[in-house]
Amino acid sequence: MRMKPRSLCVMDINIIHELNKYQHKFATLFRTKTRNLKDQALQYLKGKFLEKGRGNMTSYARNIEGTNNKRVQHFISDSQKKKKPVIEQIQLDVTNLIGDKTNGSIHIDESGFKKDGKDSVGVKRQYLGRLGKIENSQMGVFLGYANGNRRTLIDERLYLPEDWANDPIRRKKCGVPDDIVFKTKAQLGLEMLLEAQKRGVPFAWVGMDCFYGEQPWLLDEIASKGMVYIADIPCDTQVWLEKPRIEIPEKKGIVGRKPKRQKIISGEPQPIKVQELAKQLGPSRYARVFLRETERKELWSMLACLRVFPVRDKLPGVETWLIIRKDEGENITKYQLSNAPADTSIERLGQMSCSRFWIERALEDGKGEAGMADYQVRGWTGWHHHMVMTLLAMLFI
Repeated sequence: MRMKPRSLCVMDINIIHELNKYQHKFATLFRTKTRNLKDQALQYLKGKFLEKGRGNMTSYARNIEGTNNKRVQHFISDSQKKKKPVIEQIQLDVTNLIGDKTNGSIHIDESGFKKDGKDSVGVKRQYLGRLGKIENSQMGVFLGYANGNRRTLIDERLYLPEDWANDPIRRKKCGVPDDIVFKTKAQLGLEMLLEAQKRGVPFAWVGMDCFYGEQPWLLDEIASKGMVYIADIPCDTQVWLEKPRIEIPEKKGIVGRKPKRQKIISGEPQPIKVQELAKQLGPSRYARVFLRETERKELWSMLACLRVFPVRDKLPGVETWLIIRKDEGENITKYQLSNAPADTSIERLGQMSCSRFWIERALEDGKGEAGMADYQVRGWTGWHHHMVMTLLAMLFI
């Protein structure tokens, strides 16, 4: 039985009018081999904005004339539309709207979606940062773009745990493509980052939280591609203030192989945890720096920025910046590493340091304003289609 759509208020009508204009830009991107699904795409977007409270395909269909639950379900879960052209257009539009090669930044982050049961693709008991505990959930890895307080999400990946990736029965049941193999969250983030770089999205640095920042291979790979990063790191990360001397030890005795691996020369100083280093710094090593506006006041922070050599496989890595940050009004110290040039000003490092705040806000925008977490799909295709439509909704906002 068809349910009567609810009555529309003036704001709803204005939204629909703007969506109709907005959708024309993407109309050609929803073509499959047999049809164009632009009308279904527009209906799904309208459903996201007209639904009051948590929504799903059933409620979207109830609020939009000319569709039904079956049609919406087919569009999200079964249609063969490709997401790549839509992502490319989103990134092009974001570039034109807020792109800035001097002040723009890209951020890698993840977000979990609590789910019941065990049949939804990629679902597993895993840590949900929002809840601060392990829950049955799906995990998405996202790429965000920020320029000042203007921000949005520009790409997405579903994290498929290794046991899922190696389970042909569950893969088939949820429609996981044959070419999808297990990749860590960091690998998924790097994959999206390199694609955005290749497409010419302009940005000055890449930001990430501790989960990604404590993976040296990721930082080194980003640096090797000519990108600047700023990464949160754990308080027990070890660094040297001065580069220790290293050598290949002389062979002792006549038995065994000749040493080939470099080691720290005996007597050289040991590395120090950044937390301990912060305790040793006097007040004169810190500068008061303005970071950003908040809803209530300006955010200022005491920053100490030092050149250090992070530990890399027990040896000194490339010289980088260590940022020690103590925000005013907070009893917490934050630590970050950055491969920004050695002559980077402390004000610039402060700007970079606080930019990750906006990817967190973008994820909140996605869940609070664009229905990111409001879906009832179990398959691979449905999850990705829903997330792409969420990114489109965020771009519209």
